Amino acid sequence: MIPESLRQELQRRVAGAVTPREAAVDVMKELQRHYGWLSDEAAEEAAGLLGLSPLQVEELATFYEMIYRRPVGRNVIHACDSISCWAMGGETLLRHLEQQLGIEAGGTTRDGAFTLLPCPCLGNCGNGPTIMIGDRLFGPVSPEQAGILIHELQRHGAD
Repeated sequence: MIPESLRQELQRRVAGAVTPREAAVDVMKELQRHYGWLSDEAAEEAAGLLGLSPLQVEELATFYEMIYRRPVGRNVIHACDSISCWAMGGETLLRHLEQQLGIEAGGTTRDGAFTLLPCPCLGNCGNGPTIMIGDRLFGPVSPEQAGILIHELQRHGAD
């Protein structure tokens, strides 16, 4: 159950949208931020706030790469796997991240600190290869630079 203050804020956002669907991604992302991922229960809360059916919310949630329908780590690393990033060394970067984190793409570290997800495109094609950690975009990124970013997150405990 979400806090009443968050519920009221989301209701204001939905009311300010032209249609409820316009506010759907925003509502789902806020619920995800609150819970850590968009569980079935959170999707039902979103449906209630938006005046949509749970199926309609599910359809939208599964369409968007940045909506997580399963638990993820505290830090989600998206590695762009578009053709532009792959041509600039994205595959090498992804393999380096897997090795450094000790997980395969799609996995989460045992301590729950990191989830590594390939992403079809991060929209930074001129600066590939690109990764996104949380909401921050980095590119071009060498394997060494990615290692430094992860080390800094580990060292500072940033989530």
